[in-house]
Amino acid sequence: MDIDCVIIGINTEKTIEQCIEHLLASHYSRGKIHIYYVDGGSTDNSISSARSFDGVTVIALDPQFPTPGLGRNHGWKAGGSPLVQFLDSDAMVEPQWIDIAVDALLENNSIGAVRGNRYELHPEASVFNWIGNLEWNGKPGPCDAFGGDVMIRRPILEDTGGYDEILVAGEDPELSQRIRQKDWQILQLDVPMCGHDLAMMRLGQYWKRGHRTGYGYAAVTTRWGLSVSGFWIHELFRISARGGGFIGFTLAGLGLSTVHPLFLLLFFPGLVLLFYPFLFRTQWFVEHKKLNRDMAMIYALHCSLVVIPQFFGVKRFVWGKLLNRPLRNKAATLKTGISK
Repeated sequence: MDIDCVIIGINTEKTIEQCIEHLLASHYSRGKIHIYYVDGGSTDNSISSARSFDGVTVIALDPQFPTPGLGRNHGWKAGGSPLVQFLDSDAMVEPQWIDIAVDALLENNSIGAVRGNRYELHPEASVFNWIGNLEWNGKPGPCDAFGGDVMIRRPILEDTGGYDEILVAGEDPELSQRIRQKDWQILQLDVPMCGHDLAMMRLGQYWKRGHRTGYGYAAVTTRWGLSVSGFWIHELFRISARGGGFIGFTLAGLGLSTVHPLFLLLFFPGLVLLFYPFLFRTQWFVEHKKLNRDMAMIYALHCSLVVIPQFFGVKRFVWGKLLNRPLRNKAATLKTGISK
């Protein structure tokens, strides 16, 4: 059985060659792996790097507003194999993964998509990489959604129409809900799927990622939160209550302090909302994330503070919805880096 593998990327010259090399080193022997690299408008050497590999089909797009969904749809539509493996260009697939994923899909006809464990190649390079390594994977078994690295049956892609081509964030979970709506299962396997380099070294990158995450939560929840098991409603409520609550209490305290200085005390319930994970969940992280106390405190601090950029992402979605101005990508601002 042949497999189509679709890699997407923009300005990814630092990782695309490794990504392709790992695919070519796959142990899969039951058919051919057809590799499609879909470039979203790179201005570096990504396209020439991908074209240097024999047998790799390069699809060069130049959209005004590139999105992951646009790239993935062009990729899977270019092929014809019954199973499609999607990869981000900064992912290094494990040699045994294709075999394992194919087995999982062939053994159970109710499974429409399968994912494995993604792990950070350099979690020690920054606290942000380390956090990403903690959060990539869910519990083994049926799950609600997949990320950018997943194997999907082609008939499902044809039936659903594939990925949303407008979303700049949340396109993978959004497709996941349409797949689940058609009574297919999504399976999380407890096996290594791919290494990944988040390459997040600066606070600005952390803020941008949080902002887009919040935007994605809002965009997907407004479509599916009330129709598919309340998907992401809890996450959206958490962001709104804690991030929005902190900002609301703070602004109210500052505004009303002109009436009486005691209104500045409104800042404190806002702080409690914001730092709830740090104040009350650290021990839970020790027990359930298998972290020592210091690591659990760092992670709890992240869980406390990340709702601020996420809240502004939600706010950006609402504003864009009202004014018909959705968040857009620009190829010149997108770049895949490396930690080392």
